[in-house]
This record gives sequence, structure tokens and C-alpha cells, in this order.
Amino acid sequence: MRYVRLGQAGAQVSPLALGMMGMGAAKWRPWVLGEDEARPIVRRALELGINFIDTADTYSAGESEKLVGKLVREFGRRDELVIATKVYNPVSFDFKSGQDLASLEKARRPNMQGLSRKRIFAAIDASLRRLQMDYVDIYQIHRWDYEVPVEEFMEALHEVVKAGKARYIGASSMWAWQFAKAQQVAQRHGWTRFTTMQNHYNLAYREEEREMLPLLRDQGVACVPWSPLARGFLTEDPDAPATLRREHDPLRKQYYGSPADLAIAAEVGRVAKERGVTRAQVVVAWLLSPHAAAGGVTAPIVGPQSVQEVEDLVAGTALLLTPEEVRRLEAPYQPKRVLGHL
Repeated sequence: MRYVRLGQAGAQVSPLALGMMGMGAAKWRPWVLGEDEARPIVRRALELGINFIDTADTYSAGESEKLVGKLVREFGRRDELVIATKVYNPVSFDFKSGQDLASLEKARRPNMQGLSRKRIFAAIDASLRRLQMDYVDIYQIHRWDYEVPVEEFMEALHEVVKAGKARYIGASSMWAWQFAKAQQVAQRHGWTRFTTMQNHYNLAYREEEREMLPLLRDQGVACVPWSPLARGFLTEDPDAPATLRREHDPLRKQYYGSPADLAIAAEVGRVAKERGVTRAQVVVAWLLSPHAAAGGVTAPIVGPQSVQEVEDLVAGTALLLTPEEVRRLEAPYQPKRVLGHL
């Protein structure tokens, strides 16, 4: 496994991050893997050299963070690993009733979501308790908070770092102007700036190439995209039996499936067949290819649901696509409306 720098920071990460949204508690989402199913996947990922693990407090209502902490203690060396979690969304799923309390208006409670100073300080302590760790390596805001002044949450994140509870801070999907504003506010006050951006980016969704990706390259910020495989749309054989996620993931159905998307997926299949590799390897290779339109992607966040998928994705980091193959994969793309943070 080769390792790359986390943007301009000194920390080194594998060119894939292990996403834990799909591991925690099946009651939260039907396609989420429980502990027994997740254990061999995480173990194999660490054996293959993946040292970057991404979760969030809202995933499985905190159960994902608990699982990360437990499996890291079983299989990992903490100082070698880069552990990232997030704050913004409520941690509100009730496992007894099977209901997401945040979706019930009468159950909404103040200060239980968003990026207020109060919320951030409470959330980082809760995450650390669930992880059973003294610190996380990257503390990320899951979304932009339109109701809290940027100065309030950037100062709070800076104080989290200064308290030793996080080494770096990161952001997730937002407008490029918002990210630039937050960075400028932090710089003006001498506060910690964002080291990473976790944005929606893959072969079937490339709108980030307009403004966000050039901004990240200019500022030396690590790009760690979510849904790099388009939630499985780009990697699954369309003639194969439907997976649980395909059947129960509403965002997949909302985001992908246009004629252009289908043409891209078909081209992925053709390139994979010609090269004698899998679709997943082709998609990962495109994301990391120096010839791709994006350029500068640091570590896509992947969510394997089997040991075989982990091995397949890691193999993709060693696959080199030709400029002509990259051109073929990119050619069918048609512009889309912004998806992921609206």
C-alpha cells in the first residue's frame, strides 16, 4: 500500500478511506452490516494497509462509532490510523421503536443538531466516549449550518483542536464560496483551517469539477469524496440480482439512473472487460488517475460490504488507466443539478 499526504498536512493516509456508514446497526438502515458481518471486512482492510477510517455520530445513531472503536482496538495500531468522524446531523434514532425521532416534528429538541458552539462541544465529547478514544484525527462538519455564524463554529472547531480532541478539521459538501469563506475567517483570526473536504464526486456526478475541486487544488486541501462508486451504481452488474442497498437506498434512485449515467456505467463495464479487471477497480483507478478531469483526489471513501469487495477496491489503487481509457469513461457525462447538499 502506498500512502499519500493529507493535503498539505503531514499526516499520511492510504489512497482509500474505509467508510463506516454501512456498518453499525441494521435497524438504522436495512443494508447496514452488524458487528459480526463488519468484523472481517475491517480486519481485512487494515491488513491490506488501509489506515483511514471515516464515520459520523449520526451513522446508526452512534453505533457505527462504537463499532469503529471496538474493531480498532482489536485489529489496529491507533497511532498508525487516521480516524475521522462528523458533527451536524442529530443522533436521534430510537432502536426500540425503529423510528428516527428527528423526523417527528414533536420530537425535535433544541441544541441536538447543527454547528453551534454548544452542540460541537457536546458532540465531540459524545463521539470520543463512543469511540473510546482520547482524540480523533479529523473532526468534520457534516454540512454547512445556515443558522449559526461561521465565526462561531470555526472558533469552536479551533478550540476542539487546541483542547487535543482532534488533530485536524474537515468539511463536507457545501458551496465553494462557503468553504472559501470559512477558510478565510479562520485565517483572519488565526484559527485552525480545514484540512480536508469530503464532497460528492464520482464518474456519474462531476459538478464539483466546476469550482470546488479547483479551489481544493489551489489551497492544498485533501479531497476525500463520498459516494465515489455512485452508491454501487457504477460497479454492480445491472443484470445481477438486486442488492439490499439497491432496493432500499433512496438516494441512489434519486441521484443516478439517467441515460448519460447508464452510458457511463456501460463504458465502465467495457473498459473492465478489456482490461480483465472488475468495474470497481476501473472506477477507483479513474478517481486516482492523473489523467482524470478532476485530478488531486486524495482518498475516496468506499463502503465495501464483503472481504472480496475490500480486496477488489484495494487492487484498483494499483490500476493505471491510459489517457484514452479516461477519455472514454468521461465522454458520456452530462451536467446535472447540484446533488448532495441541497
